[in-house]
Amino acid sequence: MTASSKTFLAGVSALSIMLASGGADAQDLDLGEIVVTPDRAPTELSRTGSSVTRIDSEEIAEQSQPLVLDYLTLVPGVAITSPGGPGTESSLAIRGAPRRYVKTLYNGIDISDPTNTQVQTSYQYLLSGGIDSIEVLRGSQSTLYGSDAIAGVVSLSTFGEIEPGVTHLISGEGGSFGTARGTYGLRAANADSRLSFNATGFRTDGISAAEEHAGNPERDGYENITLDIAAEHAFSDVFSVFGSALLIDAEAEFDDSGFTDFFTGDFVPPTDNPTATNVSKQLAGRAGFNLNLLDGRFRNTVSVQAFDLERTIDGTTFDGTYEGRRKKIDYQGAFDVTEWLTLQAGADYEKQEATFPEGAFNPEIDADFHMTGLWTEAILTPVEDLTLTAGLRHDHHSEFGGHTTYRLTGSYLFAQTGTRLHGSFGTGFRAPSLNELFGPFGANPNLDPETSTGFDIGVEQRFLGGALIADVTYFDLEIEDLIAYENGAYTQIEGTSTSRGVETSLTWRPDDRFSFTGSYTYTDSKDQNDDRLVRIPRHAVGLTAAYRPTEKWMISAMGKVALDTVDSDEFELDDYFLLNAKVAYKPTEDTELYLRVENLLDQDYQTARGYGTPDISVFAGFKAKFGP
Repeated sequence: MTASSKTFLAGVSALSIMLASGGADAQDLDLGEIVVTPDRAPTELSRTGSSVTRIDSEEIAEQSQPLVLDYLTLVPGVAITSPGGPGTESSLAIRGAPRRYVKTLYNGIDISDPTNTQVQTSYQYLLSGGIDSIEVLRGSQSTLYGSDAIAGVVSLSTFGEIEPGVTHLISGEGGSFGTARGTYGLRAANADSRLSFNATGFRTDGISAAEEHAGNPERDGYENITLDIAAEHAFSDVFSVFGSALLIDAEAEFDDSGFTDFFTGDFVPPTDNPTATNVSKQLAGRAGFNLNLLDGRFRNTVSVQAFDLERTIDGTTFDGTYEGRRKKIDYQGAFDVTEWLTLQAGADYEKQEATFPEGAFNPEIDADFHMTGLWTEAILTPVEDLTLTAGLRHDHHSEFGGHTTYRLTGSYLFAQTGTRLHGSFGTGFRAPSLNELFGPFGANPNLDPETSTGFDIGVEQRFLGGALIADVTYFDLEIEDLIAYENGAYTQIEGTSTSRGVETSLTWRPDDRFSFTGSYTYTDSKDQNDDRLVRIPRHAVGLTAAYRPTEKWMISAMGKVALDTVDSDEFELDDYFLLNAKVAYKPTEDTELYLRVENLLDQDYQTARGYGTPDISVFAGFKAKFGP
């Protein structure tokens, strides 16, 4: 790392620590931001012991980025790897733990792929059109969310505040690499009902992931059509029903992977493949009802959900169609025992199924397993400004039997100074996937779950009545009972994977004209052999800013710095600073014209060894709103 890089990072860290430790006039603090994921119920962020980041609709609109990944990459503790342009098999890690340890929900629906090597979400297929909010909950969260939530939870919602009446939302954009996208949204609400519908289309000619190494590179294109709908109707204050559905139909071209030659030990870079294509069709739905009894003190929610996925690989030596299905039924109840004690409890049943295609050495395989979980949580506010939670969960898996997890959190606000202490401690588990248990290559039906223990502790400081907020959090995550593919089979291996580090954030919103958010994350993540985990920057900085010089104009920008990153064979990737910017003009209150530039500094960078990334690119777009 260069001396200037060290100076810059030291300055960021020092600034965050000074802000977090200083005093403040806390009069008129606004602590009312609401999050859902930490306790599976609406909760004031100021009372949450867990580390959670919420990106709201205003922040999403300010940047106008096309993919959910574009927003996640700036969240503290999150690392994104994209081996090529849009549509390539992107990876996400939270606190150094890869995406197989992250639960992902779309309007409450689990959208992870049951057919993958490990159960995980294909984030490259998630468009931002219609997304109203993104919540990222960090830390071991299996107590409330079950398997796969070892590192955290990503929750996407299209169902925010809706104005009474009917509103139509239209947007369009076009630009570099033959890229075009368009979105139509419908919002409708009255005293008893509300509805949200979105239709989004995206296509691009793309770039060649192998561009730097091929003499005549071919572009890897990407097309995606996403439809989603969510609705709720209240028959009375006691009873209401809700439902949501999601359709994703995507096709992405890709190139052959790079690899290390077994005989020479040399790295062979990715090469162009003009025929390789991933086709993914995902259909999901969720429906249920709310029943509020005893004047709202006893709240009950029952829901059922289903997820169906078909993904096809063409143009390679491992072509085939994989089919996955998930069915789940869930109950959640909450009872306000007193003003300072709420008890929650729940039960869920989940069944996963997968069909693996016939191969050269294996027949077609149909496999399934099921899990049943019971959990409870107490939320206590024994004194004003102190909130404690304690939760316990037991799961029973049809293959490996039972497993128990727990979680504790705490938050205390010193109201006079605007200083808040927060922390959490919890355990988690990842059930072995259908592929690991029954798949065509090296399956092992005797695998036990991977397990985790993690904690974080931090301090948040508010200044200027809440206009300026700084936070510093230390985290520690250990994963044991690791499952690895060794000697042609999946097996449990000895050792512990560790990830430790510091997350800092700074938010400044002095008025309606200017906003700034910044984050710095230090991550030291190692596998069971004490080797660094690949593609996790040791130092990462995320920056966003928006400025409205006049009522009709807005300038916004987002930047990402990644320093000290290694890939396979301890290869060191170059440091980079990626900067995007947007200028918008609003002819009327309900219309917007904008120009957006990605990679403004034209950085030549990689997030995965040997894979190209887009050069500077320019896009022009519009937004319009019709209705009340």
